[in-house]
Amino acid sequence: MVLLMLAGVLNAHATITPARHRHRMIAASTSHRLVAHSLRRTRSAAAYGHAEFAHVAGRMSAHRRAAMMRVSARRGRIRYYGERFTASSFTDVNALTANDVSAGEDPVVRAAAVEALGNMNGTVLAIDPSDGRILAMVNQKLALSAGAEPCSTIKVAVALAALKEGLVKSDTPVNLGGHYTVDLTHALARSINLYFEVLGRSMGFDRVKHYANEFGLGELAGYNIPGEHLGVYPDKELPAASGGVGRMCSFGESISMTPLQLGALVSAIANGGTLYYLQHPTTQAEVTNFQPQVKRLLDIKDVIPQILPGMEGAVDFSNGTARSLRTNFVQFPVFGKTGTCSDNGTRFGWFVSYGDAPTGRIVTVIFLEGGRDTFGPKAAELTGQFYRAMFDRNYFLQSKPVTTAMVGSGGAAQQ
Repeated sequence: MVLLMLAGVLNAHATITPARHRHRMIAASTSHRLVAHSLRRTRSAAAYGHAEFAHVAGRMSAHRRAAMMRVSARRGRIRYYGERFTASSFTDVNALTANDVSAGEDPVVRAAAVEALGNMNGTVLAIDPSDGRILAMVNQKLALSAGAEPCSTIKVAVALAALKEGLVKSDTPVNLGGHYTVDLTHALARSINLYFEVLGRSMGFDRVKHYANEFGLGELAGYNIPGEHLGVYPDKELPAASGGVGRMCSFGESISMTPLQLGALVSAIANGGTLYYLQHPTTQAEVTNFQPQVKRLLDIKDVIPQILPGMEGAVDFSNGTARSLRTNFVQFPVFGKTGTCSDNGTRFGWFVSYGDAPTGRIVTVIFLEGGRDTFGPKAAELTGQFYRAMFDRNYFLQSKPVTTAMVGSGGAAQQ
């Protein structure tokens, strides 16, 4: 069994020691403040996921909760208590869709997405992962914008990278200090930040960036989609004083990601490794003549089975950060990842998922921005409402036509 160990404050950078006795030990650097607060047996906010922190804090004494709140304020932008938000989570429903071009979208999917989003300030993106077609894109202005900090959804890319590097498998125990040990499945399901800081420091910025770019971050995700802006993956590591690559891998700080980029990556997970250019038909003629475009093939097929238990656990575990989805929908498996963070008075709430429906898989990205009512578990709840609305409209009883992929730059076609 591969064992990961935290090296505390002794190392300035993450290193991997030579293999001995068939064990590989990963030494990950961290600051003294992180050790002092995050590795206590009380398990600080940095060790817990965002929603998990709020859930656990509610059962603690006032003194202990206050201590964890102070850690949260120092370690990140997630401040469930005491943070002041100036942005609003709600807006006029008509304003959300006023300028959307929807003639080429699936009318059932679009109607369900509009219903689920309601008057929350956000966007809903639904994708057919088998060909990269955007089935619906509600609030296209926001969906096609330059994006926002990915928050904990960045953990999906980091997990794939660590799996490809051979650092962990789904059940590899990682010691985060004292007697606190967790594996990838539970780290994803509960969005445990410290776990992904360890992975990020172990790989180093150059390897993390390599995989992020390979997975489509830092480049346009769409194929000739008017108005699409570019999300940015920085060329330089976040300064050590701000958390370095560990911080980038746990919260996505200094990274700007678009809903389309995130949707394209999870579509590749859902279809077995094909990164499609996303296409948004604007007329029925374009739907009729639709031809998939492959951007490139990702070498992730062998590790997809290792990441899925954690994405499913986020939804199905009793302490999973996306368990709110099951309030509205339980009809088929859903694999996903939440994300919550804030910046300058605005909170971001992400949830990306794919539903394994009887008629084929569907990928959904819901991105919210606003105030206290905006957070990742809320986006997961809305996703459940979205799937429920389509289910009630008998969408998952329909058969879908088979399409043939066209070769794009850097990839081969798949049937």
